[in-house]
Amino acid sequence: MKPMRIIVGAIALTLAAAAAPMLTSTQALAAPAAADAPAAPKLHAAMRALWQGHAETTREYALAVKAGDAAAEKKAADAVVANAKQIADAVASFYGEPAGKKMLELLAGHWAGVKALTDAAKSGDSAATSKAMQDLGANADEIAKFLSGANPNLPADAVKGLLVTHAGHHAALVGEIMKGDNAAAAKTWSAMQAHMNTLADALSDAIAKQFPAKAT
Repeated sequence: MKPMRIIVGAIALTLAAAAAPMLTSTQALAAPAAADAPAAPKLHAAMRALWQGHAETTREYALAVKAGDAAAEKKAADAVVANAKQIADAVASFYGEPAGKKMLELLAGHWAGVKALTDAAKSGDSAATSKAMQDLGANADEIAKFLSGANPNLPADAVKGLLVTHAGHHAALVGEIMKGDNAAAAKTWSAMQAHMNTLADALSDAIAKQFPAKAT
């Protein structure tokens, strides 16, 4: 993945499009805004690249673990962290450095859960897998509360729902990769990519509403 410099700061998760009422469910949060062109096309493109980058680097880590390639594992893990720092920097650009540091801490927790889940799938440790999923669920709750607190237009329960769905994609994908079920992994990967775009587009619409002077 090529390093992505966010054109405008992103990650002020709000879920209502301009002129739309506050959304209060995960289903509403993930719904497409409208058939119109996005209000902030550069922001949409940047957000999609950022979140697809997260999916790609974590997938690369799983593939490296499956292959037993330590060098590739390290390279992928470093790329995951670099991506998380980009997201944290985006938060800081809107809410200040303390918020950026907090976001990085929360993303580190997400990555710790994904890494633990991947390693447990490789070793077949069901107890560690269950613990990793519990940690990812708790982390999703923390991220949702943090972002909701930063933005009053953001329903925490809806954001948590999107993050829990994302964690489910991680779990399914790493399990299929470790089993060598390429057909199933391909389907899950497509679903994960689509979900990343849904999330990114929803966030972009929300940011454009909250920061219309900055979003382009």
